[in-house]
Amino acid sequence: MSYELFVAKRYLTAKRKQAFISVITFISVLGITIGVMALVIALALITGFQEDVQDKILGASSHIIVSDLSGEGLRNYPQLISKIEGVEGIKFLSPVVYSTVLISGPSKSSGALLKGIDFDIEKKDSPWLQDLEQGKLPPEDAKRDGILLGREMAFQIGAGVGDVVTVLTSSSRLSPIGIMPRVKKAIVTGIFSTGLYDFDVSTAIVSLEVAQKFFDMKDRISHLQIKLSNIFQAPRIAVQIKEHLPLYTYTTTWMELNKSLFSALKLEKKVLFLTITLIVLVAALNIIASLILMVMEKTRDIGILKAMGATSQNIKKIFFLQGAFIGIIGTVVGITLGLISCWLANTFKLIKVPVDIYQMSHVPFHPKIVDLVLIIGITLLISFLSTLFPSHRAARVDPVIALKYE
Repeated sequence: MSYELFVAKRYLTAKRKQAFISVITFISVLGITIGVMALVIALALITGFQEDVQDKILGASSHIIVSDLSGEGLRNYPQLISKIEGVEGIKFLSPVVYSTVLISGPSKSSGALLKGIDFDIEKKDSPWLQDLEQGKLPPEDAKRDGILLGREMAFQIGAGVGDVVTVLTSSSRLSPIGIMPRVKKAIVTGIFSTGLYDFDVSTAIVSLEVAQKFFDMKDRISHLQIKLSNIFQAPRIAVQIKEHLPLYTYTTTWMELNKSLFSALKLEKKVLFLTITLIVLVAALNIIASLILMVMEKTRDIGILKAMGATSQNIKKIFFLQGAFIGIIGTVVGITLGLISCWLANTFKLIKVPVDIYQMSHVPFHPKIVDLVLIIGITLLISFLSTLFPSHRAARVDPVIALKYE
């Protein structure tokens, strides 16, 4: 152990006469600890909220959507699928038919988005289809067409598994008594829950063939849903897909569909980081004050060290190490307490929030290694910089003046 490190450790352990300095040193460590802990919790909260919403949105929708510019639907979609399924990065493609309808249940009616999907394809990457909250997927050989309802919608219209619901669409058909809306009765075979309130309260699902027949789309679909192996490659893969598509089609990525939401979350995370970093800066001022008082208290010791041959660089190193100890201890304790707090909040679901507003029952905390490294780096940098002025002042002490009255 170098003597600079030995002296720095001795100075941090103040004796009875330097109790005031010891208190300031403790306050400095406490300030760093609170600042780091607050940063860990805040960034884990924002990250957890963003990732949870992102997972739920993408679990109930697609990464890339291929649509028709005319709005009439995509024709010859099997040929389109064969053209683009070979693009690298695509997990699978799924045709979708959808339209707004009115669904009448045993007690009430509600507007809904009726989607027709290929269950065999969709359930591969949709946990909420693999594990329905109630019931099962509509069987292919059933006498009456089956329908899946979102949990919130089923609650609103008073429908359960086995109940028959009536579906009315705005598209009309000609009958002997005039133009009538299309009406269909379907039996509820299952109830799903994606965890995304807006989706669960407004969506009903049937098989692709049933939807095509009901909406009179025959060999057409509303759009193609594409799931990717890496969701963040969506913009690049969308460009490659477009090269294989006709001019009357266009692509939309999940980033474009949810741009405002995720942009707001990223901005909030940056602002929160900068705001709470001010706590660390305030704690750094305590480090400066603590070291300056230490220099004033240890002027005679500094004079003795210089008289014994210590250089200005040695004196700077002593006080730099003192400040570094304060920063390192505060950072380690703050990171530890922050991670423990996140674990407790996740385990016991301490922070409850309204489901209909935030799309989740409790606030999740997801600490990320990148965020922790950034917090440690910024905190230690601020701590180290705060030692420069006190250590420079200590190095300028004149040993003759320091020992003049000794």
